[in-house]
Amino acid sequence: MDLQSGKLYWPTTITNKPTYLPLDDDLTCDVLIVGGGSSGAQAAYYLSQLDMNIIVIDKRDVGAGSTSTNTALLQYSGDKMFFELVSTFGEERSARHLKLCQKAIDDIEIASKKLPYHSHFTRRDSLYFSSSLEDVEKIDKEYHLLKKHGFDVTYFTKEQIKEHYPFYAPAAIYSFNDGELNPLAFTYGLLEKAKDNGVKIFANTELVRKKFCDDYVQFFTNNQKSIKAKYVIFTAGYENLEFKKEKNTTISSSYAIVTQPLENFWYNRTLIWETARPYMYMRTTHDNRIIIGGLDETTAFVDRRDSMLIHKRDQLVRDFNQLFPSIHIKPDYYLAAFYGGTHDGMPILGMYDDHPNCYFIYGYGDNGLVYSTVLTQIIRDLIHKGSSDNVDLYIQSRPQL
Repeated sequence: MDLQSGKLYWPTTITNKPTYLPLDDDLTCDVLIVGGGSSGAQAAYYLSQLDMNIIVIDKRDVGAGSTSTNTALLQYSGDKMFFELVSTFGEERSARHLKLCQKAIDDIEIASKKLPYHSHFTRRDSLYFSSSLEDVEKIDKEYHLLKKHGFDVTYFTKEQIKEHYPFYAPAAIYSFNDGELNPLAFTYGLLEKAKDNGVKIFANTELVRKKFCDDYVQFFTNNQKSIKAKYVIFTAGYENLEFKKEKNTTISSSYAIVTQPLENFWYNRTLIWETARPYMYMRTTHDNRIIIGGLDETTAFVDRRDSMLIHKRDQLVRDFNQLFPSIHIKPDYYLAAFYGGTHDGMPILGMYDDHPNCYFIYGYGDNGLVYSTVLTQIIRDLIHKGSSDNVDLYIQSRPQL
């Protein structure tokens, strides 16, 4: 799958990229992780803390897939709003999901402090503003539900928004203690930490054939090698769909720019997004750039996606200037990328009868890095303890109201 195109920013921030060689021998392991991006690195990191023999493979260089274009706004709220999730899953399950995402941000912060790569994890507040008067009712519903369940949020009126920001919006939710980081540095750090714990990592190693046996799965690679594993975790991002189709997923196209370094920003350098769909979002970086993204298109065709890149780049600049006319930006980097979601707004943990002892992480949605943390920890518990209290939230067969 041609995942992205354009001029990418995150690879330029890495000065000592780790090198992983292709698989050159037949191996046996307890757990095979297929995909060396963000979710694969998290799976390797958490499982490496157990007494298990673990292998990670990637058909590219590790981190060269969607991780290199992940804009890494770390939030517990998603594009499917809390009150909308409640209408599908009920209040208890929806609140439990958001609490797990909130905890995942804490866990990402804890992990980031232990890694050999500095991912520049930073706590940031979020501003979620109403794009129109018609959406104020949504903001009101969302705010009261978040407060009811103990989330640290404040309601901003149009006057309070104007006091802190140069643009007009009729209402907003101001959330505390979200975060941001460098997703590529975080991924390299997780993998190197896992490697120190004994995990074997192989790049440019592609699976081409599989065989299911009674107590193991056997895969054959593009360089005619074999891997036998008791368990397999598919963490190949959107390319998981090439291994196992999942009817609850969607693929569309999204766009982003990264500006030149700047000297002035907005209030508290908050993460900013809006109620419009598709929405625009923005964050700052450790080296004082601004990432601006959104303007999603429903197309899943590469040619159509890429044909709009320059137009979308320029439109993101214009839309940003409407909000912040005094901040003059130019895009040093710009990209088009595939973007995955789910129809019901929840990420998916795939466990299928025709793939015994296999787990599929579909951490699709606007909080993919956070979702991957939640799902990899559930899989760790399933493999290590045989159970998890939160499988019901994410398994592909989850019930709806």
